[in-house]
Amino acid sequence: MCTIFFGAYLLAGILLLLPICYSDKAPDYTFVREAISAPAVVHYDYIVIGGGTAGCPLAATLSHGATVLVLERGGSPYGNPNTINIDKFAPTLLDTSPTSPAQQFTSEDGVYNIRARVLGGGSAVNAGFYTRASTHYIKEVGWNQRMVNQSYEWVEKVVAFEPEILQWETAFRDGLLEVGVLPHNGFTYEHLYGTKVGGSIFDADGHRHTAADLLQYADPRKINVYLNARVQKILFRHIPGRLRPQAYGVIYRDAHGIRHYAYLKMNSKKNEIILSAGAIGSPQLLMLSGVGPAFHLRAHGIKVVADQPMVGQGMADNPMNLLLIPSPQPVEVSLVQVVGITKFESYIEGASGLTLPIPLAHRLSNHFKHFLSQVSISYFCSLVLPAYAFLGSALNYICATSGPITIGRILCVHISRITYYVDYLIDRDITKTNQFTISNLVSHLQPEHHPFRASPKIMAWAADTVNGIVNKTLRAGVILEKIMGPLSTGHLALRNTNPDANPFVTFNYFKAPEDLRKCIEGMRTIIDVVNSEAYSKFRYKNMPVEALINLMLTLPVNGRRKHANATFSLEQFCIDTVMTIWHYHGGCQVGRVVDKGYRVLGIDSLRVVDGSTFYRSPGTNPQATVMMLGRYMGQRILHERLLRGSKKKN
Repeated sequence: MCTIFFGAYLLAGILLLLPICYSDKAPDYTFVREAISAPAVVHYDYIVIGGGTAGCPLAATLSHGATVLVLERGGSPYGNPNTINIDKFAPTLLDTSPTSPAQQFTSEDGVYNIRARVLGGGSAVNAGFYTRASTHYIKEVGWNQRMVNQSYEWVEKVVAFEPEILQWETAFRDGLLEVGVLPHNGFTYEHLYGTKVGGSIFDADGHRHTAADLLQYADPRKINVYLNARVQKILFRHIPGRLRPQAYGVIYRDAHGIRHYAYLKMNSKKNEIILSAGAIGSPQLLMLSGVGPAFHLRAHGIKVVADQPMVGQGMADNPMNLLLIPSPQPVEVSLVQVVGITKFESYIEGASGLTLPIPLAHRLSNHFKHFLSQVSISYFCSLVLPAYAFLGSALNYICATSGPITIGRILCVHISRITYYVDYLIDRDITKTNQFTISNLVSHLQPEHHPFRASPKIMAWAADTVNGIVNKTLRAGVILEKIMGPLSTGHLALRNTNPDANPFVTFNYFKAPEDLRKCIEGMRTIIDVVNSEAYSKFRYKNMPVEALINLMLTLPVNGRRKHANATFSLEQFCIDTVMTIWHYHGGCQVGRVVDKGYRVLGIDSLRVVDGSTFYRSPGTNPQATVMMLGRYMGQRILHERLLRGSKKKN
């Protein structure tokens, strides 16, 4: 497990480990409580399954016209430093406990991923970038532009802020402009071609504002939110005279495993169950409840309520690839703040600063030990070693403390020892191919000792270095590209009938050639930015891009096979080093599983409102649009409720 999620952990360390202030005190939500306190049976007008990025604004809106129950499978983000305090985010990705806010899973493509399990959903465990969908996207989906704008503004009053742009982000922004990602659009929430500064869900004091904060809009008299309420299935019934089954309740378990029942009130046909469990949870729960491909459900012994072959289809994840760039000077720790929106449909984003807590230091050390024992000396010295220099001071000692060792193992001795001297060599400009040899490396490593014996003095220095540097910021930046769309899609299938277990998920990254083309263009743009004059002070002059590419190829960022030609083929590099930026979607798409009103086809009193309904990810980051959708659909549903009520009176 320690190696499996290295890629996600490293990315989180690069993007998310910003020291901030946070409040131990939760908002005064009298209606939010643990499910263990819930009655055995309750009745509501609306039951929202999932208190996530869409579910919270949806429920808050519905509470102004009806009674609402929210069932969230995770806990509260408030008062939890691993969720609210960003410099503690990385341990969340390593947390494999049943209560972790970030449930880990690996797609069948071999890409490590997470799914949120906390009130606020993905907005409680992401990098915080806030940006709207394009007007073209909104028109294509068929939403009302005026209502969309109003819904965005409703969200932004609580959770969106303008970030402060410091030196590294400024250099990255200017690099994008220098290489032609034009025009410069300044700060804006809008989706515009060119380079811009986007919004953030972190305020000026560094507090994270999640979708859970939108519950402050709710009418506290008409809403209840139960935490650690794990929905087992949706209940359906057949009413005489109706052709379609009707959803009428749910079964859920609390943290102690006790079963509870929640039913729709019988006083109105307008009452509904609304799935907002996300792109993994919503199609999974539909299948577990008997709505999905009949053959697949029967194979798991599930009674078929409705044969819906498109449930779980159209799963897509925007592939991400990146370069990690050591800096010769200190950099600020920044989240994703600047984005380049290109006309070849790739988004270029950047962040700076890297924090390595002790578990990651151990993990990197073990990985380097294994890797360095296999590579050739010439390959290591010319391409790999310079790129590792910036990591050295934070890695723990991994080799034997005494006794003779081979040349292969001398390269494995605590990487900070090696890179301490590499910094020395780089400063003196002797790491060029014709001067940087294994002999002068060893001579610098062991100036007073046998060349194959570890130095006790340096070992002591290494231990002191680890103690002093671990959990502090190192000098590095990251520039990534995420493709628009994508066109490549896959599917979701049940692994078993346990609702807490991860299903099988296949995204088929780069199956569509057009997606691969976008990645290649995006990586070329990243390379141009790295080589730009504007960015030059944040990269080593004698560290070629090839070294940065090789660094990525040596890190276990995913579980996919690495090919030798990925060093010089951007096409293979994209395929071999693909990661997720957690923007997956699909599984309950409009026109396939739900209608334009997000009602499940062939089922009464059941809707799906979340990112599982998307055909492609909206904008550079979907969270703004998912929150907007919750508000937007809440208003539409209430409007429909009022119209039906007035017609009944007439």
